[in-house]
Amino acid sequence: MTKKAAGAMKKTKSAPSMRSSKAEKPSKAVSNLPKMVYFFGDGKAEGTGTMKQLLGGKGAGLAEMTNAGIPVPPGFTITCETCRLFYENDMSAPDGLDEEIRSHISRLEKLTGAKFGGTENPLLVSVRSGAPISMPGMMDTVLNLGLNDQTLDAIASRTGNDRFAYDIYRRFIQMFGNVVLGIDKEVFESIITKKKKERQIRQDSSLSAEDLKDIVRKFKAISKRRSGESFPEDPYEQLTMARDAVFRSWHNPRAITYRRLNAITDDSGTGVNVQAMVFGNLSNDSGTGVGFTRNPSTGDKEFYGEFLMNAQGEDVVAGIRTPEPITKLKDVMPKVYKQLRDITTRLENHYREVQDFEFTIQAGTLYMLQTRTGKRTTPAAIKIAVDMVKEGLITKEEALLRVRPEDLDQLLHPRISPDAKYEVVARGLAASPGAASGKVVFTADHAVEMAADGQKVILVRTETNPDDIHGMAAAAGVLTAKGGMTSHAAVVARGMGKCCVAGCEDIRVYEGRRQFAVGTDIYKEGDTITLNGSTGEVIKGDVKTIEPELSGEFGEFMQWADAVRKIGVRTNADTPEDAKTARRFGAEGIGLCRTEHMFFAEDRLPVVQQMILAETQADRQAALDKLMPFQKSDFKGIFSAMDGLPVTIRTLDPPLHEFLPKADEVNAKIRELEEQGSGKDEIKKQQALIKRIEELHELNPMLGHRGCRLGITYPEITEMQVRAIMTAACDLAKQGKKVIPEIMIPLVGHVNELRNQREVVVRVAEEVLRHYRVQVEYKVGTMIEIPRAALTADEIATEAEFFSFGTNDLTQMTMGFSRDDAGKFLKHYTEKNILPHDPFVSLDQSGVGQLVQMGVLKGRATRPDLKVGICGEHGGDPKSVEFCSKVGLNYVSCSPYRVPIARLAGAQAVLKESKLTGAKISSQKADSAREKTKTSSKQPPVKMAAKGKKSAARKRK
Repeated sequence: MTKKAAGAMKKTKSAPSMRSSKAEKPSKAVSNLPKMVYFFGDGKAEGTGTMKQLLGGKGAGLAEMTNAGIPVPPGFTITCETCRLFYENDMSAPDGLDEEIRSHISRLEKLTGAKFGGTENPLLVSVRSGAPISMPGMMDTVLNLGLNDQTLDAIASRTGNDRFAYDIYRRFIQMFGNVVLGIDKEVFESIITKKKKERQIRQDSSLSAEDLKDIVRKFKAISKRRSGESFPEDPYEQLTMARDAVFRSWHNPRAITYRRLNAITDDSGTGVNVQAMVFGNLSNDSGTGVGFTRNPSTGDKEFYGEFLMNAQGEDVVAGIRTPEPITKLKDVMPKVYKQLRDITTRLENHYREVQDFEFTIQAGTLYMLQTRTGKRTTPAAIKIAVDMVKEGLITKEEALLRVRPEDLDQLLHPRISPDAKYEVVARGLAASPGAASGKVVFTADHAVEMAADGQKVILVRTETNPDDIHGMAAAAGVLTAKGGMTSHAAVVARGMGKCCVAGCEDIRVYEGRRQFAVGTDIYKEGDTITLNGSTGEVIKGDVKTIEPELSGEFGEFMQWADAVRKIGVRTNADTPEDAKTARRFGAEGIGLCRTEHMFFAEDRLPVVQQMILAETQADRQAALDKLMPFQKSDFKGIFSAMDGLPVTIRTLDPPLHEFLPKADEVNAKIRELEEQGSGKDEIKKQQALIKRIEELHELNPMLGHRGCRLGITYPEITEMQVRAIMTAACDLAKQGKKVIPEIMIPLVGHVNELRNQREVVVRVAEEVLRHYRVQVEYKVGTMIEIPRAALTADEIATEAEFFSFGTNDLTQMTMGFSRDDAGKFLKHYTEKNILPHDPFVSLDQSGVGQLVQMGVLKGRATRPDLKVGICGEHGGDPKSVEFCSKVGLNYVSCSPYRVPIARLAGAQAVLKESKLTGAKISSQKADSAREKTKTSSKQPPVKMAAKGKKSAARKRK
């Protein structure tokens, strides 16, 4: 590519409207595939912006910009379908592809006036990946392709700049050697580092032409030594090898990891974009940059990005040099800056979405290299969505679909407490918000290892690269010495919701020694530091953090979600603190309160053990009488925190042995007492404990004496818990407070089990209500967690006023996977695509989901007003929430910190369903399809009493 070639490209003269049309999906059969390559250039493109599935996001964006008259270097896109054919064809190009590429190279030569491999005016190209869903930095790119010894001389001659020619040649050999030949990039970097040390210079840009000639010679020698062959000189051979390397990069480890982390299918493949090179490192009036139409960290409507003069694109994103803020381009090249602002504003208005763009300036002329939807933090995504609604760019419904529900977790990241005292040791760029403390690690692999051991770590690197993605995912935060706000570390950390401080030039990282230095202070691996990604501060030691406040745009955004969704959202909470947290996040009740968690407190466990060790019912009752005030106090606190919202309380579920110490520990204590020769009474006590542990031992406790089976065997346990629930409710009712207890019997597999326990519940509840002479609504229901319960839900509904699907156990019993042991092999199942996901994380809709749907249909056939929810971990998984909404559940229940996720997922479920059915979304709150209460305690709750047959709901004076 030369100045002459660059001049052949047309500048934008006006702002024509962008065109779009739907792409036809080609057949998979090679013989029927009409096109594998789509051309763009000279204001016309064969593709359009709607063809992302065929051309990939980058190819579709280049086509759309070209059709709009935006200055884009010409080129062509090899389709994603061709990538799939490449894999189906044993990693070989499908028939006809090589010929089609040569034909399009000829078109490119005619348009640019340059010749691919020519010795007078050589055409150089870039080869870049581009999947349908953006995967920044995860696949491979080769720049300056087409260079060899002959074309190098021609470029040096035409530009009169030997240094420029050798600079792009060493870049090409380095990228091609790494991407195509598989040579470690550090091998090349070490040669450059050594040369700079010899010359006593710091920047690559200070290397002379002679330095670069020597580097090129050494690069070629490395290439031959490592690959066994001379570096390829034929441009078409280079292009073929680079194309296939990009196709292969679809399945490189970092791309696979990225797709797994972001739930992207493996099936789509990547496009390959071949584009005439323009050079930001040609001269001092050349440059390159990346940017966003709005701030991707905060969402503010401001022009955001970075640029470097006399540099190529990878210099900006790789952190090789610290770039300048894009607003400074206005001072350096005001006309180019204005043109760039005009173009990017048009792009945002056209796509009605934040754009992430790349550009190059060659000899004062601007070229756009890419536009795509910009990755952003979740706080930014919400602010942008709300702002765009107010600006009239998008609707509220579109705004709700712009944020992934699981990404709301980013909003819950802690921040440094305002009253915390700490020592700032360095400052960098505030690349991704939040605060994180952890032990310093210097490699991605070590970050994964330590995180797997339950340790929080901070990954510290000179600069990250795409191979570090698994370590970044494992780390609590990321710190880099180099790079800017659009560097790899910054972009990926923002996408993951990780705290990140980038470009911290105050630190010197010695990865080989596993330490970094700040001035004279040394921080070694394992030392603790804290990052403040909102300010760019690096802090010594661990620092106190506080939970974030959710307000402003978030509150408004979630109100839109609540107006759309039909399914209610409750929380799983066992303490008043959990209940208050969940209310703050918008929970509309408690769907699961696990009473056994209250028994593990230090002051209660001895009493629980006394109850378990009791040899008579009288002794057991005496222990239960001691426990009852504890339980009552717990329930009063939870009822008060929920302030009139329904609270579903599960009676005791786990087997009794879980409350006893392990046999090994008791035996060790007995041996210790015997060695001391004292404490005979204590020895007898411990021996009795061992005997009881042995009596309670079960080979398969998850299917053993637990749940309703405990209540049937020891009805006094159920009686104590119901009495504690109802007396707590009555105490508050006498104070004029609204309380709605829902008593849930676990592990029911047969209707007679529920009938037995329901009789106990109603008998005790009625006794308490008569004693207190107050009105309290209550319900009796059951967990559906045994497959037989789902299969006989019509029978069980004769006794139950509500169902709550315990999908953790239901998944375990349906799939035959032990919850405690399945982690040993489920990872292999998902990696090998035996299962699409971990069924304990996201509901197995085709298997376990069938039982849920069957249970709903059968239960409501008996009791039409049966209230149905879900209280397993799946209640906070967006895909599972969507399924629950679709099959007509009244609510989902999840951990407090996943309540906002479930609220948004519920809204998106309605919006997606409406797209499929063409139904119009009402802005009214959902109707009788769900039971729901407002989150404000000032508003009255919905009536909860069942109207179905054999109701156990009671109102008594």
